[in-house]
Amino acid sequence: MIHICEVGPRDGLQNEKQQISTDTKVNLILKLIEAGIQKIEAVSFVNPKVIPQMADAEEVMARLPKREAVSYAGLVLSRSGMERAAHTQVDTIHVVTATSDAFNMRNARRTVDQSVSELVEVIRDGMHAGKKSVGILGTAFGCPYGGKVPVERLLRVAEAFLTAGAEEITLADTTGMANPAQVIEIVQTFMNTFGSSCKLGLHFHNTRGLGLANTLAGYQAGVRRFDSSIAGLGGCPFAPKAVGNVCTEDMVNMFLQMGVAVDVNLKALIETAKWLEAQMDRPLDGMLMKVGVS
Repeated sequence: MIHICEVGPRDGLQNEKQQISTDTKVNLILKLIEAGIQKIEAVSFVNPKVIPQMADAEEVMARLPKREAVSYAGLVLSRSGMERAAHTQVDTIHVVTATSDAFNMRNARRTVDQSVSELVEVIRDGMHAGKKSVGILGTAFGCPYGGKVPVERLLRVAEAFLTAGAEEITLADTTGMANPAQVIEIVQTFMNTFGSSCKLGLHFHNTRGLGLANTLAGYQAGVRRFDSSIAGLGGCPFAPKAVGNVCTEDMVNMFLQMGVAVDVNLKALIETAKWLEAQMDRPLDGMLMKVGVS
């Protein structure tokens, strides 16, 4: 069974130039729930001056329905973000650091080690607040400023997050630099180090057209947890030329065509993608929404 974390409402919308209304964000999440998505990265608790698109995080969370089968996640970069998240109905904290010093200095104005030192405390604070935590390792497959990130650094950051209490680790290809052979190698190294009991997820961008190929490589290496964004929406304000995430409905279709179980309604996902394209008032990157299911 494939487990999807839908990141469209956060990673998908954060880079949009036009301000997206709270109503549109809430309606998008409701449509995703109706399509059967059970985990949604709904918001981020970051400085609204830096990411104004996420300034209404608390209001979005207050307006979402509580569903037993649905888990809401919120991205957190600091203890101040955790303090905001603690007062909402967010179930899971996505604790994020780049694993490249060059990228992290431009993004967070600190080294990776400095970020990790703060974020392990964020994970512990989250546990005390009754929130689960996922450690997300950005630039895991390469940095546009510093090049290759040593796999030893990925393992060290992951171990720090897991020791602090994170329940999952996600390796994120922040700027779409990964290739399938690299994905298999890093996933196998990770699993050999931490064992199959450690939950591992993958987060890919389609910057160089390899998003689905990397997803398939991760699946073949044993991963069953994947981030994706409805209609392929997405990008990173801090990553030059980064484009959208792996498209949710395209990824679901790939797995279904392979005979792999995914417990969502593909037709409803396609309709949601078309609806979102109308809201954005521009063409979006998803492919299946253009041609339908054969």
